[in-house]
Amino acid sequence: MAFDALSKLASAGNAVDLLTAEQQAVVAELSEEEVEVITTLQARLSAVGGGEVEGQDVVIFRIG
Repeated sequence: MAFDALSKLASAGNAVDLLTAEQQAVVAELSEEEVEVITTLQARLSAVGGGEVEGQDVVIFRIG
């Protein structure tokens, strides 16, 4: 059976269904080793806590 990176990442709690079709195509090409690094990093970050990471708008240049 062929390795399915999207399914493996989804089963690890990653919201791969929120990715665009283009992003999913890129993720689908990840190797087993690359997915293992991602899931290991995810587990290690979760272990130290801190909750969810949220993006923030940052104004670098203000004109006017």
